[in-house]
Amino acid sequence: MENTKMTYNRRAFLKASLLSGGGMMLSVSWLSNVKAADKLQALNLPAQASQLNAYIQITADNAVKLICPNPEFGQNVMTSLPMIIAEELDVDWKNVVVEMGPHDNTKLGPQFTGGSNSVRMYWKPLREAGAAARQMLREAAAQTWNVPAEEVTTQAGVLQHASGKSASYGEMASKAATLTVPKGMKLKAPKDFSIVRTSKKNVEGQKIVTGKPLFGLDYRTDGMLIAMIQHPPAFGMKLKSFDASQALKMPGIKEVFSLNLYPDDFEQGGFDTRTFNQLLVVVGKSTWEVMNARKKLKVQWEPAGDTKDMMMGRGGKREVTVPGRLETTSTQLEQMQELAKKPAQQLRKDGDPEMAFKNAAQIIERTYNAPFLAHNTMEPMNFFAHVTEEKAVVAGPLQAPGWSEPTLAKLLNLPADKIEIQMTRMGGGFGRRAYCQYMYEAALISKQVKAPVKLIYTREDDMTYGIYRPMYTATYRAALDANKNLIGFHVKGGGIPEHAIHANRFPAGAVDNYLAEGWEIPSNITIGAFRAPRSNFNAAAEQSFLDEVAEAIGKDPIEFRLELLKRAKENPVGKNNEYDADRYAGVLTLVRDKSNWNKVGNEKYHRGVAAYFCHNSYAAHVVDMVSRDGEPYVERVFSAMDCGIVVNPDAAKNMVQGAVVDGIGNALYGALTHKNGAAEQSNFHNYRIIRHNEAPKQIEVYFVENDFDPTGLGEPPFPPVFGAVANALYKTTGKRFYDQPFKSELDKPVQG
Repeated sequence: MENTKMTYNRRAFLKASLLSGGGMMLSVSWLSNVKAADKLQALNLPAQASQLNAYIQITADNAVKLICPNPEFGQNVMTSLPMIIAEELDVDWKNVVVEMGPHDNTKLGPQFTGGSNSVRMYWKPLREAGAAARQMLREAAAQTWNVPAEEVTTQAGVLQHASGKSASYGEMASKAATLTVPKGMKLKAPKDFSIVRTSKKNVEGQKIVTGKPLFGLDYRTDGMLIAMIQHPPAFGMKLKSFDASQALKMPGIKEVFSLNLYPDDFEQGGFDTRTFNQLLVVVGKSTWEVMNARKKLKVQWEPAGDTKDMMMGRGGKREVTVPGRLETTSTQLEQMQELAKKPAQQLRKDGDPEMAFKNAAQIIERTYNAPFLAHNTMEPMNFFAHVTEEKAVVAGPLQAPGWSEPTLAKLLNLPADKIEIQMTRMGGGFGRRAYCQYMYEAALISKQVKAPVKLIYTREDDMTYGIYRPMYTATYRAALDANKNLIGFHVKGGGIPEHAIHANRFPAGAVDNYLAEGWEIPSNITIGAFRAPRSNFNAAAEQSFLDEVAEAIGKDPIEFRLELLKRAKENPVGKNNEYDADRYAGVLTLVRDKSNWNKVGNEKYHRGVAAYFCHNSYAAHVVDMVSRDGEPYVERVFSAMDCGIVVNPDAAKNMVQGAVVDGIGNALYGALTHKNGAAEQSNFHNYRIIRHNEAPKQIEVYFVENDFDPTGLGEPPFPPVFGAVANALYKTTGKRFYDQPFKSELDKPVQG
């Protein structure tokens, strides 16, 4: 297939053009205005075009090809995003073919898969693209038939007129492409959707189950070499010297060398996190040969000492000092306990919380802790790169191509238009692949060896290399008056190297006297976004604490939360509350009803509930736990979600079910610890994840039905699972759980 690179006006939002085979291609650009189509000869497209970004392509034989703009790592955006276009275009879904687009922020927009933003971000632009194309086809038919355009209707890819005239989209596509692209098209009312809100199968499902080469690890090219990096054995160490003489004698080995990822005084972007700057690289013909040769390296390491990084981010340029100490988990916990006693940064204050606690008849205080977590994507980090003096081609799994391209251009000293980033399907992401240092590493290695290279991390590399979920702690306090009314609420949270507190989320806004504080301890153990960053700890601690407060007051845990939300709706405290109290209460009410909470028939279960708001969506779970072979087991889960319009219901249910299983596993087992800077877990033999036989037998998922624009779904179901599991464990064992992973707490005595 010939690749054609096209130049688009950066100010265009939509642009239509002819295909040489006779058809129409409507390309989606992220920016503002819509302009008229270019002529066929100006584009010089081949009969079968590729590298056409976020577009609608209609051939003369009525085939419709839609390009997905965002990287795919299992959340099914390759199906849901094209469904949005197809809805407004009014085509028959069975005639649609979907392809993954290449990286091009000018035409495709942010192309960021993360923050539960894919559908939310592209909902309006993709609908507008489909509606504009449909109107152009109607205009083309109207001109051909000499009738008013408003009299031309469409249905499933066919244009019709009351006179009996009809034509397929393909028949009118060439003429439509010569017309001016309309602006401000009226979009469908949700009640008229025929594709959105219906379940469609994963467009790549057959390719996945038949083992087609979709992932970064599948990527191959002629002459490609394999590279691996030997990184220091501990955070806070660096390379001193190495002897590669034995490694170079191994079969298939081409080169062994060291290089720096970032030069001195390099200004890192907000997602340019990296752990070790000096790389010791082994390059050879095959993965097995490189793995074996790496074992033959004789390396001396030395303390890195404190280092300074120059970071660019939302707060502007700042210098960050990275401590050089060799950190140990037990010492970190002691440091956190000490700092928790000291004054912290005030994040929010309502009323007079100090007086509320001073006058309280009862104070409930609990502290919650959580360890570092590794992302552990099923596909370890990898990336292909072929860098020459003139250009660079890189390919692999990444979540944020637009954020990484500027850094890659600076490192390679190439203009952005000489860099081609191809996005493969990802074998999991969870935030880890938003940090693209492994792409930079691959590109620099390729530049050094002057050959195409695929960099591969082993599972051990991946798990011990850094960029983890931070280590967290938080102390919650509730003040009750003599009548058991909640009159004060205080949360003080800290972490290594960041705290998790979202000061403006529930129960902020529902309590007259409220205080939120935060503190942090710097570390050389690198961290990054982990599915629902910060929220995954907040929900566990907050929702466990609210259950304990409800019990002390003598109220049902769901009713207690609903009473607080009623207060937040009718008489809210403060002005910066992030959540909608009605929608929050809606998921609690729905999960209460669907789970038959407090109803006859659930006597065998120990039930825990939790609810949370994050990423603009609302989630609630009821976890039903039993004892199985002397161990707690989550047998059944009821989940309620409010994420606005659900584009693809079956896929949405799958995503919630996956979040539930992931949440149970991390809550019970997830932990990464360190000793003298070295990770103590390196693979799944000692980093515990949930097993197949430990997954619930039944997960029922329900969605609040409304016409709000779609919001996040990849992350919001995940955080409250932790709290629901903790609360179910209390009902099962008779003791509260304060430290994750909860499995390690099972044999500890009851607190307080």
